Amino acid sequence: MAVIDALGVFGLLACWREGSMGIFWALLLLLVAANYVYFSKRALAGKYIYPGLAFLLVFQIYVVGYTAWVSFTNYGDGHNSTKEQAIEALLQQNERRVEGSAAYPLAVVTDGDDLGFAIVDDGRVLAGTAERPLEEVDGATGADGQAPTVVPGWTVLSYQEVIARQQEVTALRVPVSDDAEDGSIRTQDARTGYAFTPSLHYEEQADTMTDALTGVVYRPNAEGQFEAEDGTRLPVGWRVPVGFDNYVTAFGDERYSGPFLRILAWTVAFAVLSVVTTFLLGLFLAITFNDVRLRGRKAYRTLLILPYAIPGFLAALLWAGLLNRSYGFVNQVLLGGAAIPWLTDPWLAKLSVLGVNLWLGFPYMFLICTGALQSLPGDVMEAAKIDGAGRWRTWRSITLPLLLVSTAPLLISSFAFNFNNFTLIYMLTKGGPRFEDASVPLGHTDILISMVYSVSGLDGTAAKDYGLASALSIVIFVIVGTISALAFRQTRKLEEVM
Repeated sequence: MAVIDALGVFGLLACWREGSMGIFWALLLLLVAANYVYFSKRALAGKYIYPGLAFLLVFQIYVVGYTAWVSFTNYGDGHNSTKEQAIEALLQQNERRVEGSAAYPLAVVTDGDDLGFAIVDDGRVLAGTAERPLEEVDGATGADGQAPTVVPGWTVLSYQEVIARQQEVTALRVPVSDDAEDGSIRTQDARTGYAFTPSLHYEEQADTMTDALTGVVYRPNAEGQFEAEDGTRLPVGWRVPVGFDNYVTAFGDERYSGPFLRILAWTVAFAVLSVVTTFLLGLFLAITFNDVRLRGRKAYRTLLILPYAIPGFLAALLWAGLLNRSYGFVNQVLLGGAAIPWLTDPWLAKLSVLGVNLWLGFPYMFLICTGALQSLPGDVMEAAKIDGAGRWRTWRSITLPLLLVSTAPLLISSFAFNFNNFTLIYMLTKGGPRFEDASVPLGHTDILISMVYSVSGLDGTAAKDYGLASALSIVIFVIVGTISALAFRQTRKLEEVM
């Protein structure tokens, strides 16, 4: 608990420093609860269940809740910050160089924790920070055409120090004077500074943004952007609630609704067929190698689990190379130079995905079926034999039901895993081949989770839309949860029969 408390206090201080007050209070609550549970004699049961509950809250309930919240917002490109941050970004991004201003030799300096600039202007050295306008510094060393090297009261940063704080340097604006019309100094190379003034002005009381050149006034709209009367909008917006708009887009917009239904059907088929094929092959091999008359069973079992020992993403990449149409081992060696489009034909690509997943998944089913078969009670088998039951009757009425009782929950979890098997799809086919009639970058082997990845824009093929991607994630959660609940209900019925 001393170690946990120390780490907790460190986390609290970090959250306080970064201003993450939501995480601060949540961490404080978990830390107080942990100390109460483990130092109280009345919370004996809590000592065992608290770690699991804490991880459940942090990594499951919070994640689902946050995803649900994002699905009701317009979070994405152009709307990825608060309104205050959007205003600041607009003012910084819409700047024009002050007419007639010179290029000033510049050095990056610090005054304590404050970052600033020191420039040379007509032989004088001036320094300032974002909060303090430029002021002349007596005794500074600098000359026209050269950046200041010594600035009394300031620390001149070295080249390595500037590189380490590059983002801060390029984002810094140092006012030229108390008059905002004089502009502020900014730099891109940390060597030369220029005076810029914003081309947009924000009126806080009226909550409007005005273009200083054209006089056009922009006002905030319901979609989290500044909009003019003619409908033009400023490019940077902010997050706002949009209700069920993302869900309406997912099911009502033809760009997504058409591919969504096809991808949903393929996702269900892929998950079901993956479970069925891997289970049947694993069960067959488990029965075969469970026969005591077979010699070398341990060696065979070791060889069979090798595919399970290889990382899934690496195995999928290897198979992508093996199935390549032009130079793949399967076409060039095994099929004598054939040009079969294993990964570019819609149906062959689906067959390839199922085949590779069978190769990756059957060792797991082989292991659990082997364990289940070896744990079956021998007296029941002997009783069935004494009663005259044949092998098929014993298998159908005793072995298989008992086997399903122990393996059914694992089959359900395997279904949920394959329903979201993003690694295999992305590494093997990247969702391709693409739909020819779809305007969004989705393909025949995409499953719902890879569709979410494409819609989110993280793959770089489209603009980022985290709100829509989160809405689709919630849909996946509901589908998997519903199917799993129904399957577990059937499993309980099977246990009651037994």
